Amino acid sequence: TSITSAKIQVNGVNLHYQQTGEGSHAVLLLPGMLGSGQTDFGPQLKSMNKQLFTIVAWDPRGYGQSIPPSRDFPPDFFERDAKDAVDLMQALKFKKFSLLGWSDGGITALIAAAKYPTLIHKMVVWGANASVTQEDVRIYNGIRDVSKWSEKVKKPLEEMYGLKYFAKTCEAWVDGISRFAEKSDGNICQELLPDIKCPTFIIHGEKDPLVPRAHAEYIHKHIKGSR
Repeated sequence: TSITSAKIQVNGVNLHYQQTGEGSHAVLLLPGMLGSGQTDFGPQLKSMNKQLFTIVAWDPRGYGQSIPPSRDFPPDFFERDAKDAVDLMQALKFKKFSLLGWSDGGITALIAAAKYPTLIHKMVVWGANASVTQEDVRIYNGIRDVSKWSEKVKKPLEEMYGLKYFAKTCEAWVDGISRFAEKSDGNICQELLPDIKCPTFIIHGEKDPLVPRAHAEYIHKHIKGSR
C-alpha cells in the first residue's frame, strides 16, 4: 500500500506525518533528535506488515517538515512532544495505539505512556534514557559540531534542513538536553516510569555511541513487567 504524506493542525502547529497500512493495530513511530519520519523510519514505513498495522510516522514540531516553527528546547520540550504526539493520533481518530520510539522519541514515548495510560496499547523503545549524567553531557558535546559527523549520518539531515538550520539546531539540542544534568539527579522522566502500565519492550545497541547501556537497564528496572 502507498504511503500518504499530510499535515494536520495540533496544538497550534501544523504537524507533518506519513501514514500507511490498514491494520487494526495503530502504531506511532517517534523519531530521534533532529529526525523525521522519513529519515528515521523509511524501512519501517516500507516493510512493516500493512495488514496487521496502520503505521503513522510523525515529524515533531521544528523537525522534518513540521517547520515552521523553528525547533526550540524549553525545559519541558519532551512533555510538549509527548502531548503533540498523543494529540496528533487523536486528531487522526485513533482511539488506542502503540508507540515505537527511538532515542529522543523513546523518551517522548515513555512520557506519553506514563501520562496517557488509557490511550497506549504497547510500547517499544530503543536508545532511550530517563536521566542525563555528566558523562552523557561529555558525549553530547562530542557531537555538537555537525561538521565532524560522518558523511553517512550527516548527508540526509543536511539535505533536509540545509547546513545552517541543521548546525544551529544540533547545538541548541546539546544545550537543551544538557540542562537536565544540572538537576541533582539529572532527571528527565525517572519518576514517571512506575506509572507506565502498558507492555513495554526495551532494546539497546551494545555499541550505542551516544547512550550508555546503564540507561536501558535503569528503564527496564523501573517499568514493571518490562522486557
